[in-house]
Amino acid sequence: MSNSFTQGAGYVLTGLRWLPRAGLRGFVAVPLLINTLLFGGGIWWGANRLQRLDQAIQGWLPDWLAWLHWLLWPLFVLTVLVVVFYTFSLVANLIAAPFNDLLAARVERMVNPTGRISPPPTEPSWRELLFSPLTELRKLLYFLTWAIPPLVLSFVPAVNVVAPVIWAVSTAWMLALEYADYPLGNRGLALRAQRRLLRQHWLLTLGFGGMTLLLTLIPGLNFLAMPAAVIGATLMWNKELSDSA
Repeated sequence: MSNSFTQGAGYVLTGLRWLPRAGLRGFVAVPLLINTLLFGGGIWWGANRLQRLDQAIQGWLPDWLAWLHWLLWPLFVLTVLVVVFYTFSLVANLIAAPFNDLLAARVERMVNPTGRISPPPTEPSWRELLFSPLTELRKLLYFLTWAIPPLVLSFVPAVNVVAPVIWAVSTAWMLALEYADYPLGNRGLALRAQRRLLRQHWLLTLGFGGMTLLLTLIPGLNFLAMPAAVIGATLMWNKELSDSA
């Protein structure tokens, strides 16, 4: 058992290396494809509407203001980037929740095929998969509660200097709890028990969440951060946390 910050970060990187493994690719590709099609369709619809608006604006603008319609497209691109950055992970987690439960169960069977950890790993039931997005919403409410203190502190003079550090630590904790829920939830641990377990290994937990946060900030890799974190959390559960649960 370890309580090392770097060890926790390493599990996320190990999860990243596990993504191409046979038997796991489908659980990674399907939710990513659904999310990409959803956002792609939304962007296409928005661009189509904007094109019509652009044509209408060109019809009623005076000649000396005709150049203004060119501002619409840069504003549209900027809006798309902001919306995708802030909502992609949230929507991805809601869509991928059932797949992440199955992904965690599959990884656990790969590393624990004999069921040496009691109780032995089982596939989530259809009812658990159906209601897994509701669990995501419960976690979201908890995360929003956690976000209030750093937000308030960011407006306090002098204290706001350390606000970015507080934000980073709280976000790392929330990400660790988000993805540890899949293997721990499959074991029947409630969210409160999960929080208690992760607090016992807070350096390991912050290392795991910190590396997950770093991946989400890197373009391209941010699309792979979610499945890598699910795999990493499952490996961390089996190797570090199972004796404490």
